[in-house]
Amino acid sequence: MDRITHLSPDWQGWISDNLQRGCTPMSLVEVMVEKNFDPMFANAVVFQLSSSAPPQTAQPQVSGYRYEAPRFNHEGNVIRTADRDVRIVSRVGQPVIAVLDGLLSHEECDELVRQSERKLERSTIVDPLTGKHEVIADRTSYGTFFTLNENDFIAKLDARIATVMNWPIENGEGIQILNYKTAGEYKPHYDYFPTADPGSQAHLANGGQRVSTMVMYLNDVDAGGETIFPELGLSVAPKKGSAVYFEYTNSHSEVDSLTLHGGAPVTGGEKWIATKWMRQRRFG
Repeated sequence: MDRITHLSPDWQGWISDNLQRGCTPMSLVEVMVEKNFDPMFANAVVFQLSSSAPPQTAQPQVSGYRYEAPRFNHEGNVIRTADRDVRIVSRVGQPVIAVLDGLLSHEECDELVRQSERKLERSTIVDPLTGKHEVIADRTSYGTFFTLNENDFIAKLDARIATVMNWPIENGEGIQILNYKTAGEYKPHYDYFPTADPGSQAHLANGGQRVSTMVMYLNDVDAGGETIFPELGLSVAPKKGSAVYFEYTNSHSEVDSLTLHGGAPVTGGEKWIATKWMRQRRFG
């Protein structure tokens, strides 16, 4: 399907209205790209309209994201959990990002893939206007979920991951498994729910905002498939059993747009990952 490169009056009104409400230009570009607009065209029109929009006075904006003491506050280079030692390979301070090695054993990676293969379905995104789950061209993976503590094996992983993420296990969504075939990708996006989007409200009502993410690599990818952070110029290559952690919501419920991230195209072989999202409060 060809990308959209023209702007209807309805879309122009939608952009102008949301800019007046205080939405960031990048959040509007993200929605438009999900709706099949050409990314360069979406950037151009949104930033053109934002530069000509009158100043917002009814809802003054919080100036920037206020960094606080990180949830991921482990000292040293090794995190000792109840059943496994996990090594910290590298860190970024702002935004908080950590690359971890040995979070999962190779046998655990294989077992997650085995338990997931028979129930994979095309991955969806949350529609920002309706809150419903929709299939889009920018996300080409197949996936499935495990419920929290679904079986003894999943419960062991949920407990270990919660220890590493340093957040209550009951605040976590169930582990999500994704499989990307060759050429599969997920264009840059945010994991948090934009509060200005009507479709976010039902999701925020259950557990509040997402606060942090753990992406776990379940296989060694032949080529491509990196987790990219385009605002930072950071790229994390998949390695079986390793993971990348990042957090993006502070105690004021402000969200950090520097955590824009995506899954680069798989250019050789396939990619299997597991994802854990944590919420502000108990989820489910």
